[in-house]
Amino acid sequence: MKIGFVGTGIMGRPMAGHLQAAGYDLLLVQHCSPVPAELLAAGASICPSRSALANEADIVILMLPDTGDVETALFGEDGIAAGLWAGGCVIDMSSIDPIATRSFAARVEALGCAYVDAPVSGGEVGAKAASLTIMCGGSDTAFARVEPLFRLMGKNITHVGPVGAGQVTKVANQIVVALNIEAVAEALLFAAKAGVDPDKVRTALMGGFAASRVLEVHGQRMIDRTFAPGFRIALHQKDLNLALNTARSLGMALPNTASAQQLFNACVARGGAEWDHSAMVRALEVLADHEIIKV
Repeated sequence: MKIGFVGTGIMGRPMAGHLQAAGYDLLLVQHCSPVPAELLAAGASICPSRSALANEADIVILMLPDTGDVETALFGEDGIAAGLWAGGCVIDMSSIDPIATRSFAARVEALGCAYVDAPVSGGEVGAKAASLTIMCGGSDTAFARVEPLFRLMGKNITHVGPVGAGQVTKVANQIVVALNIEAVAEALLFAAKAGVDPDKVRTALMGGFAASRVLEVHGQRMIDRTFAPGFRIALHQKDLNLALNTARSLGMALPNTASAQQLFNACVARGGAEWDHSAMVRALEVLADHEIIKV
């Protein structure tokens, strides 16, 4: 089987590598990121255009930064849609707008091709370790067809529902993570300003109902002041914009998501777009006129 992969950046490069290592023929095209030399050295082929890639591939996978990038890759000049053939399949593993996803899928399905949205969680570490969480939307038939590919890239693979359900789940994931970061930041900052060692508070909380992965990992980052990005604030801003825009279209309010986004905005105003999202605490520290430091 030939797999066309569009978007071999920080996440896409190791994901494509796992498919290649499993014996799939890999087809690449120059898009947002340079074509990785290691994939070419291992036998990947370069196609002259996205349409040529789609015409040759059995399945096309996209791993791109944002909604506009996916739309351009699919329907732009000499795009993927121009080369698709009836019976083919498109998998979008980007994290993008759920409503736009349904529109893209309808246009692809009108060409006789299947469409699966399958955004991921786990970051660069999960991509390299093939331990990603993959949230999938699509028909039962389409999911069954591509699930073996997901098993090569991730560990927690869930078919959530029809097309768009994967993107909705990813947005929900990003809401939960952002609000957890805000809660941990407020709690540790509260402890620090009250004169109690936030490191010991974190240790105590890890043994109770407040324990979480965010408290474990990002709580330690806040205490150690290590804000080199694992997941950049700019990317989490993008995801919360998707949440707030989709909520607006659904006629509902997400007040705490909006609050978290404002704190991210405050970080960006201070030059923090490239900080790790745990650095949301810095915006709260300005409001408290105090920093989290070990006592």
